[in-house]
Amino acid sequence: MLASIIASGLAAGAIYALVGITYNTMFSTSRVMSFTAGQLAMLGGVLGSMFTLRLGLPTLAGFGLTLFSCAIIGVITEFVAVRPVLKSLDQHLYVLSTLAIALMIQQVAAIEWGTEPRPFPRLIGLGSGVWDEKFWLPVGACAITIAGLEYLYRRTLVGRAFIAIAEDNFAARALGLPERSLRVASYALAGIIGAMAGYSGGELMLAFFANGALLNFYGFVPVALGGLGNNRGAIIGGVSLGLYQQAANFLVGGIFSSVAVFTLFIVVLLAAPQGLFGSASARRV
Repeated sequence: MLASIIASGLAAGAIYALVGITYNTMFSTSRVMSFTAGQLAMLGGVLGSMFTLRLGLPTLAGFGLTLFSCAIIGVITEFVAVRPVLKSLDQHLYVLSTLAIALMIQQVAAIEWGTEPRPFPRLIGLGSGVWDEKFWLPVGACAITIAGLEYLYRRTLVGRAFIAIAEDNFAARALGLPERSLRVASYALAGIIGAMAGYSGGELMLAFFANGALLNFYGFVPVALGGLGNNRGAIIGGVSLGLYQQAANFLVGGIFSSVAVFTLFIVVLLAAPQGLFGSASARRV
């Protein structure tokens, strides 16, 4: 039983961490919390199942099309829901604009895909029991994503430009960096990361339109716990949340496990509003 809790907790935690990184990637270049992160992960599962099972495409082709489709949706989000808000004096309107896009994505998925959970194909066919691929694929996807982001941010000019925009977009703009193009690229990258979360976790969570709202919350918790914009904190927060949630499912079960997650979330935010690994931001006066 303990091995099952750990395996499922690590898998769920890796999915939550990837959704948290999706939040952070969009926030870093726009300072906007886009509530489409969970919907992008949901589409990773739905589109992956559609391309592979319904349309009969090879696994690699279905995977590539899923990533490309979610990247396009990320770019559309930036154009439709984020860019107009950044031009507005009241930039907190992003809460409404990104929520509206998220609801539209969810409703279109429900209409076109259906409201019942659909199966997700076995991708590799390796492992059984606690070593089944549905448990280790999300963990592997999370590790590959983190390694790729570390290489991007530390070894490439585009990654360093992302960091410059994230640290001070006014100074970066004064230096001639194309802020708008970098923001679009970051939303495309966020779409790919969200798709990785949904695709790698498809066997565990199935292809279900309602996963979007669920992952929006459970993906936001690691961001709040780890500190906004801190990817390493999101990983630690996501894995901790996954293990805690699965342990709560085993100990109390049902809706009480969700109550336990909410309780932990509130307690941590009361103790450390900036997150466990975040730093309090200084107010410019």
